[in-house]
Amino acid sequence: SAPVTIPTYEPGPAEPLPMFLENRVYQGSSGKVYPLPVIERIASEPCDRQWDAIHLENEFLRVMVLPQIGGRIHIGLDKTNGYDFFYRQNVIKPALVGLAGPWISGGVEFNWPQHHRPATFMPAEVSIERHADGSATVWCSQHDPLSHMKGMHGVCLHPGKAVIELKARLYNRTEEVQTFLWWANVATRVHEHYQSFFPPDVRFVADHAKRAVTSFPRSDRPYCGVDYPARAAHGVAEDEQPRCFRPDGSYPPDDLSWYANIPVPTSYMITATGGDFFGGYDHAAQAGVVHVANHYIAPGKKQWTWGNHEFGYNWDRCLTDDDGPYIELMAGVYTDNQPDFSFLAPGETRTFSQYWYPIRSIGVPQAASLEAALSLRVEGGVAQIGVCVTEEIANAHVALRNKGDLIAEWRESISVGEPLVRSLSLPTGVGENGLSVTLERDGLCLLRYAPGEVRPAPAPEAATEPPAPAEVASNDELYLIALHLEQYRHATRSPELYWREAIRRDPGDARVNTALGAWHLKRGEFGLAETHLRTAIERLTRRNPNPYDGEAYYQLGLTLRHQRRFDEAYTAFYKSTWNAAWRAPAYRALAELDARAGRWQQCLDHASRSLRFDADNLNALALRAVAMRRLNREEEAQAVLAEALRFDPLHAWSRHLLTGVLPDSGQDRLDLAFDYVRCGLLVEAIAV
Repeated sequence: SAPVTIPTYEPGPAEPLPMFLENRVYQGSSGKVYPLPVIERIASEPCDRQWDAIHLENEFLRVMVLPQIGGRIHIGLDKTNGYDFFYRQNVIKPALVGLAGPWISGGVEFNWPQHHRPATFMPAEVSIERHADGSATVWCSQHDPLSHMKGMHGVCLHPGKAVIELKARLYNRTEEVQTFLWWANVATRVHEHYQSFFPPDVRFVADHAKRAVTSFPRSDRPYCGVDYPARAAHGVAEDEQPRCFRPDGSYPPDDLSWYANIPVPTSYMITATGGDFFGGYDHAAQAGVVHVANHYIAPGKKQWTWGNHEFGYNWDRCLTDDDGPYIELMAGVYTDNQPDFSFLAPGETRTFSQYWYPIRSIGVPQAASLEAALSLRVEGGVAQIGVCVTEEIANAHVALRNKGDLIAEWRESISVGEPLVRSLSLPTGVGENGLSVTLERDGLCLLRYAPGEVRPAPAPEAATEPPAPAEVASNDELYLIALHLEQYRHATRSPELYWREAIRRDPGDARVNTALGAWHLKRGEFGLAETHLRTAIERLTRRNPNPYDGEAYYQLGLTLRHQRRFDEAYTAFYKSTWNAAWRAPAYRALAELDARAGRWQQCLDHASRSLRFDADNLNALALRAVAMRRLNREEEAQAVLAEALRFDPLHAWSRHLLTGVLPDSGQDRLDLAFDYVRCGLLVEAIAV
């Protein structure tokens, strides 16, 4: 090989040395940014700039996506009434809110693997996919610059439906266990008549990290420095009244669902619900937005506001020229708080969908699904019923019952632009708790709401600070506290102190030694990592050569591979395949070592085995194609790569193998080069 000249950078005498902030706190977790630069100044004068935009439109909705700013949704317009159900920002006016500096308000921002997404103001790669049913999806993809994981989201519109579908794919393309959170950050324009809503069983909300808890919607205790019970009892003093958006007295001053009642920056996240929906409603415009997602994996439902007072107004001026205040209605998947991180195994992919749709004329709904939103209000003996649908229901049946007895029913078509809105006087003695409303189509119940059957969600406990390591009673608790600090990327408290205390008490503790080994491995301290991992394996195999968990063997394999002790690494990886949890990543690692040694048939076999246990591992699929090519099975390799790109049209390795196209981002190109390096394909890596 020819010699390679590597330029070296040395700061001059007048230049500052690079500074790395190790204990920076950001949104309750670590604010480390390397390798991203931090932008610390925003221009004070506006200038015209053109932005690439992708427009999606059907009969009912118009959506605009900005791929150059993280692939965010910038516009969501309800064409039936002209209402922007997402906050429509008419300027791009960043402020220093993001992890690396610039961040803008408005539309929908997709946050992962931590809050306000490190690459939120960076370009995303884009692919447009058209489907047989007439729908279209705009895919936006980025590799997270900090963790090297790949996140992509697809904004999809279907013909004949007033629903935006957001398809998410989160892929841990690395060899390490990683943590992540996912919050879709929806902004909506607000004023004194704007109200957020959650499912009717929600009774409590919590601040970030569950530091504080209060009841909802009416706050039963001081929250975020505001004494809401005192406001309810004595009113709001004149000198504390907001200068703008002053409440008109139609709702109590301790009701947190109304933007105008909250004077200071405030987050609240629900703590439990059995409902799949939440959203916001503009009572002045008689329009709003609903979010729907499977609450079993998407429990996160949050409102954030800068506050209806001078501090908030100042932030409004920082983030927009004339578009006024907004709130954030954030929806979390695999997370219910901020920070609240989940684990992703090496090579693991999580896929899910979230949905938003506009509503109109029906007021705040008490039930909602993908098909419809339903409201029931009883005032002065009069019941008001509203049904808003996301696609035409030609043979809808809406029924109002009292304790099972029919009071009234309506059989008619309900269209997207014309909700069913009815009011009727209730018979004497009929109360709200005995009522139920159902929406049926062809005899199938689409929605049902019965106020008397709502079971309030349980009250939570506020989080507490863990004690110092020496004060923790057991090794089990020491291990779990340290795991929590690592999982939640705690900025100022180190998990190492808790693991060290556990090791002091029991030097052979298998779980703690495995955790410490993995921790040192991530820091590049291979000798220390190997010592702890071998200590863990010694304890695990003292009485049983086939331990219950294979993580220590897998982490040892990574440690040995980094030290170029490939034969020993091969043995360790193979032992970890004896446990189901580690088969997929371990077989992929074995396939990479086979490729490095030129054992192409074994590489193909091990890559195929990895895919058998994790079919979504696209790097294993790409490596399978590499092995097929080396075995002169080009046609099969082409088919495998085409399959991968059908699954993910922006998968960098499969695309490069099939077409030679490189990612736009230099960071993504580095990740692609590392994929080749792990397989010993150095010529290809150097070319990338």
